[in-house]
This record gives sequence, structure tokens and C-alpha cells, in this order.
Amino acid sequence: MQHKQQLASLARHVDARFPDNEHVAMTESGLLLRRSERAPPPEGLPEVDQAISDSMATASILDVLTETERWLDLHKLFGPLSGFESKVDDPRKRFLTTLFCYGCNLGPTQTALSVKGLSRKQVAWLNLHHVTEERLDKAIFKVVNAYNRFSLPQFWGTGKSASADGTKWNVYEQNLLSEYHLRYGGYGGIGYYHVSDMYIALFSHFIPCGVYEAVYILDGLVKNESDIQPDTLHGDTQAQSAPVFGLSHLLGIKLMPRIRNVKDLVFFKAEPGAQYKHIQSLFRGTIDWDLIKLHYRDMLRVAISIKLGRITPSMILRRLGTFSHKNKLYFAFRELGRVIRTLFLLDYISDVELRRSIHAATNKSEEFNNFVKWLFFGGEGVIAENLRHEQRKVIKYSQLVANMVILHNVQWMSRKLKELQSQGYPVGEPVLKALSPYRTSHINRFGDYTLDLGRAIEPIDYKIKFS
Repeated sequence: MQHKQQLASLARHVDARFPDNEHVAMTESGLLLRRSERAPPPEGLPEVDQAISDSMATASILDVLTETERWLDLHKLFGPLSGFESKVDDPRKRFLTTLFCYGCNLGPTQTALSVKGLSRKQVAWLNLHHVTEERLDKAIFKVVNAYNRFSLPQFWGTGKSASADGTKWNVYEQNLLSEYHLRYGGYGGIGYYHVSDMYIALFSHFIPCGVYEAVYILDGLVKNESDIQPDTLHGDTQAQSAPVFGLSHLLGIKLMPRIRNVKDLVFFKAEPGAQYKHIQSLFRGTIDWDLIKLHYRDMLRVAISIKLGRITPSMILRRLGTFSHKNKLYFAFRELGRVIRTLFLLDYISDVELRRSIHAATNKSEEFNNFVKWLFFGGEGVIAENLRHEQRKVIKYSQLVANMVILHNVQWMSRKLKELQSQGYPVGEPVLKALSPYRTSHINRFGDYTLDLGRAIEPIDYKIKFS
């Protein structure tokens, strides 16, 4: 088999070069990966970053959402669900108010008090009768596609990789659907976001606290319908599951998680008699190639069913998540996953640049989690909804709000950076790569809000390019 030859060849190559790798060592306690020094910030970055911050006029969060929505006409995606329902009056105003209500967690009552002209029932009615998870996803994809047309995000990433990470969202303890999370502490659920290497969030889930997060790691790429289509996926330590590695490989997705306990992981040999001079102690098992060969067609059928949209990766991974001796397909996926994971781990310990890129990608996910929670400021950040599908909608509302603010920031940053470039500031590729669209200092989240749909705004400009 091709994988057998590949695994044997890579293991010999890593073993031969192990003594020359200054970033890794074998100690009495096991494998040690030395941290590489962080590169200093590029020259001129502090001045450019401060100039951008100083130029961004203070704006209400509602003004930012209004301006972005007027660029893209997102309200047109939220018409009546059927031809038997009447159209709403002033749909843009109704949509913006509902988005502000649920995406920033003010709640219908507080939103009606803060934004004049609509009642609590009008705000809640649009969410209940016009908004679905599928429509919110379409709006998110539309924002992502607009974002992808700008030149600036191309300096932050290629769009070919994404990272997945979860953050706990609080719900009321009296909520029948709330669960206590042992790792995060407290009652709530997990908002699980797939964030592109270009900083924009592509997909989101709301999952129970008791579920293994890795089960949902592939769903975001399979369901993503935006123009940004990654084929490489990074994750945290929970993404090291062998069946997930096996399934992702058959789906054409390169799984590259961040490894924190590499010395505790088991490497697998291609052949039982293989011996290695420097890394022999890492291998504590041998691949059962006959098991993979026996069930390979069945595993391919599963992958094809996922590609055709008949099942989701999370559905099959939940079913595979059992150690029952009757579940032969689980053991086949696990065995294939051991091959792919060992290949990845060999690359991981031998390539310091790979480790840097994975660390940078997962940092973007963590930064997005902080950014989306900053925007979800109402109700002390507690999701008040009691129905699971409404809780899932709230997570997608929050993602849509965050993506709209990111798009608005990139539009402003592009204009200002072009102006700074013409003024002689050092706005070259190193500085552009070091910037981030997660900017909040200019946004006013609190106080009275005025929904002014007649205010003159500058049109969105996708033509701003950087050499």
C-alpha cells in the first residue's frame, strides 16, 4: 500500500535527521519539543497600527452593523418563509433591530427600549417567523464572500487553512438544557467556530458541554458554502482522535492539530521489525494493514455519503465513538487514523515551521473567541433562550455580527493604509501581515442607539490593492 511505503520512508528520514534537529530532543521523560524564539515585530508596525486606531472615528455598534448591511442588503435573505405569510413593513429596519437584539444579546425588551420605533413583540416576531439557521448561514457566507474580495486579507492567509476551537457560553442554571462543563466550569454550552487563516469565521455550532468537540471538527468545512474553501484544518488538543484523522483523510481534509502532550502519544510502525536509531522509543505499536484493507471500501462509502450530503461527519463520528468489539468500522477508521496521525506527528516533530504555523492558526481562533464575546455584551453574556434551536441561532447571530464588524474594519483599514502608504509610512508586506481586523477601540457598545437608515455612507470599495 502507498501509505505503508510512505510511513516507512518518512520514519527513516526523520530518524536520520533527528540529531541535526536543534528544536527537538529525547530526554529521560520522553520527547521534548523546544520552543522557538518569537520573531520581533516588523519595523514601523507600532506607528502604522496606532495611526489606524487614531483615524477610526468612534461609532455605535448599531451604526457599524447598519452601514455593513446597507452595503450587502442582507435583509433580502430574510423574507417570509412561505407565500402564505405577508411581507413585513420596513424589512431593513426590522432585520437590523433583530440582528442587534440577538447578535449582541440585548433581548427583545431592552432592544425595544434602546432602539425607538419597534415594540418587543415586533423584534421577537421576526426572529421566530423569518429567521432560520440556514438563512443565517447564507447571510454569513455573503459577508465572507464580500470580505474575500478585499486585497488586505490576502496578506493574512491564503484561505486554504482554517482552525476550529470552542468557547463556553453561559446559560441560566435553571435552564433544562444547561449542562455543567468540567473543563471550563459553570453551566452552559460550547460555541464552536471555524475561523479562516484570513481571520473571518466560516461556520459555527452550538454543542452540548458533554460532547467531545472533535466530533464536530469536520462539519464546518463540509457545510461551508462560501468562496473561501480550506483543505487544511487546525484544532486544539482534542482534535487528536485517530478516527477523526482517518475520516478527514478520506474527505480530502488535512488535519493538523496543535499538540501539547506529544510525549504521551503513541507512534505506529509500518512494519513490526522496523528499527530506528534515535526515535525507536516513540513507536509502541504496529499498523494492522489487513484490517484497513478489509474495510477500506466501507470507509470510502461513508466518505462518499458525506460528500453527497446524506450524513454529516459528526453523525458518523458519534456512531463510531464506541469501543464495542462489534463496531468493526470504528476499528478500521481508528487504524487508518493511526497511519495518518503518525505521518503528521513525524512531520510535526521534525519541522519547526510547521509547528509555528499551527500555533499561529490556533491563536487566530482564540482571538476570534474573545472578539465575538466582546460583541455579545448584553445580558452579562448569558444566553437566555431555552430552546436548543434558538440557542443555535443565537450563536450564528453572534458570528454574523462579528463577521460584519470584521468586514467593516477591513474596509476602513484598507482606505487608511492606502493613505498612509502614499504619505510615506512603511506599509510593506511585513507590516500588512502583522495587522489584525479584530479592532474594538472605536466601537461604542452602550448608551442610546439611533437607527438612521437615511444617513449618507461611503460605498464599499473592493478595488483598494496593495503591492
